[in-house]
Amino acid sequence: MLEVANLEVVYNEVILVLRGLSVQVPDGKIVALLGANGAGKTTTARAIGGLLKVHDGKVTKGSVTWQGNEITTDEASTMVKAGITQVMEGRRTFAELTVDENLMCGGFTVTDKAKRKESYDRIMDLFPLLQERRRQVAGYLSGGEQQMLAIGRALMTSPTLLILDEPSLGLAPRLVEQIRDIIVDINSQGTSVLLIEQNAMMALSVADYGYVLETGKVVMDGEAKKLLADEDVKEFYLGLHTDDEGEKKSFRDVKHYKRRKRWAS
Repeated sequence: MLEVANLEVVYNEVILVLRGLSVQVPDGKIVALLGANGAGKTTTARAIGGLLKVHDGKVTKGSVTWQGNEITTDEASTMVKAGITQVMEGRRTFAELTVDENLMCGGFTVTDKAKRKESYDRIMDLFPLLQERRRQVAGYLSGGEQQMLAIGRALMTSPTLLILDEPSLGLAPRLVEQIRDIIVDINSQGTSVLLIEQNAMMALSVADYGYVLETGKVVMDGEAKKLLADEDVKEFYLGLHTDDEGEKKSFRDVKHYKRRKRWAS
């Protein structure tokens, strides 16, 4: 459904961030995009969602194709109308507006009142906490509630593809589990998901397929279950290291550790 092919992105005419990146999101699937800070995850989301221009970035090579149509240079508003919505890193809810007002902003492009009401009811079912806080100002919500609101706002257009950029960032483990379960529910209702995360354990536990990014390019990809079992992924992203006796240890137990570049080329 979504294909990013050999994409290169430059900021301010000089900073090369993506270096020939290629990823695919099949219809109805959850795809995880993993990587450390600076790997190019957010830039990938901006390129797909039409937000590069806002950040003085542009695609210098490659293409983004959506349902058979090239959308590489399309504006963000065009992407939303085409069925792609994005929850940006940091939630970015409208702090001065209520929960209901935030959701109505998300459904601004939906002219059919019946469809807008249907989307709203769906969100209230997915997020009972938001229903309780419908008239509360968003800035006073907890971090987890704000993340739910940001996801709910993106769902107001009933997107075909939902891009989530670091949805677990800054949340307690219990809330991360809730967000994970919500992502599964959203996908089960027919929405494809591109899940951009540093939390590899959470992302790969729900994804069908995964890509690992490093310095702007894919260095490893495969079925999520296989990535979750891969020794390199365990070591670099899950914090597990196997000593000479076969015993697994966390990085905290390893006093001197030098990262080894063992990614498949």
